[in-house]
Amino acid sequence: MLTGHPANNVPESVYAKLGAGLHTRPDHPICMIKQAVYDFFDGGDFGAFTKLDDLPAIVPATANFDDVLVPADHVSRSPNDTYYVDDETVLRCHTSAHQAATLQKGERAFLVTGDVYRRDSVDASHYPVFHQMEGVRVYEEGEWKAAGAASGAAHAEANLKAALEGLAARLFGAGAETRWVDAYFPFTEPSFELEVLFRGEWLEVLGCGVVQPAILDRAGVARGAAAWAFGLGLERLAMVLFGIPDIRLFWTDDARFTKQFRAGDLTTRFSPYSKFPPCFKDVSFWQADGGELTENDVCEVVRSLAGDLAEAVTLVDAFTHPKTGRISHCYRVAYRSMDRSLEDGEINELQEGVRAALSERVELR
Repeated sequence: MLTGHPANNVPESVYAKLGAGLHTRPDHPICMIKQAVYDFFDGGDFGAFTKLDDLPAIVPATANFDDVLVPADHVSRSPNDTYYVDDETVLRCHTSAHQAATLQKGERAFLVTGDVYRRDSVDASHYPVFHQMEGVRVYEEGEWKAAGAASGAAHAEANLKAALEGLAARLFGAGAETRWVDAYFPFTEPSFELEVLFRGEWLEVLGCGVVQPAILDRAGVARGAAAWAFGLGLERLAMVLFGIPDIRLFWTDDARFTKQFRAGDLTTRFSPYSKFPPCFKDVSFWQADGGELTENDVCEVVRSLAGDLAEAVTLVDAFTHPKTGRISHCYRVAYRSMDRSLEDGEINELQEGVRAALSERVELR
């Protein structure tokens, strides 16, 4: 089920997604959102941005974590959350993994787009592979002083908010109402999340902030400079703007989906087509005394065997035995294909595979 180095926790089903390049296909919703952001910055007053959308997804763990000041004890470093290729290499968790190296190459305004990977839940809005865009803009000391700013950080923050409010208006309409929410990210200070009022609800669009001076110093940026950075999820925006209900649809080749989208048309609303029926299967087990099998672990077992046939994995029951103190968990797996009816034999075989894989780590009930 797992492959490679003993520390490797990447299933073959995830390896198979490398190089798919959804963000480079002009008529794909992911690429359409990417291009809309590109067009906004090309036509703005924020300088010329270098676009990078072909950087490798396998990166040093130091680039993914240390170079963007992720604390040594941060939960994201855990193999429960991150895919490790080996002890020193990961599938990038965010496009920020390229920030330091790109700055070191002398780039001062750039957009990095690519596929990112995280161990996560199995449901309609989570997938082990999704796409992000990282934006960075550096202001040299002479630049922000010429603008009459009180400080580089103040200049970067003001320009960041102006740029992203403009981007929200481009994506959601000129009258879109926005608000800023204070946030925490290790690599920016101050940090913010931008929310947009869309169809009556506040939607978190992206995270951003003023880049920590330590990152700029380490990357060789001249002293006195300041910078902003933002990161946005392309699937999240596409699902909202186009009304796409299931994240697995981005990976389908079904013409009923793919033919609905055309490059440049952000007014498209996904037209649902008939769903095939789901099948639900439960699996229960006692947690081992030596350590807990997490929800991400269970989801990864199901994904590695069922792939996109797994629609959801849900914890439906948990209890502690009153006499022994043993902990029992029951998970319900929903199997559903996006383009065909599943046969009983196929589902039963998948579920037996899931049970067999789990039985290597826990005692089934």
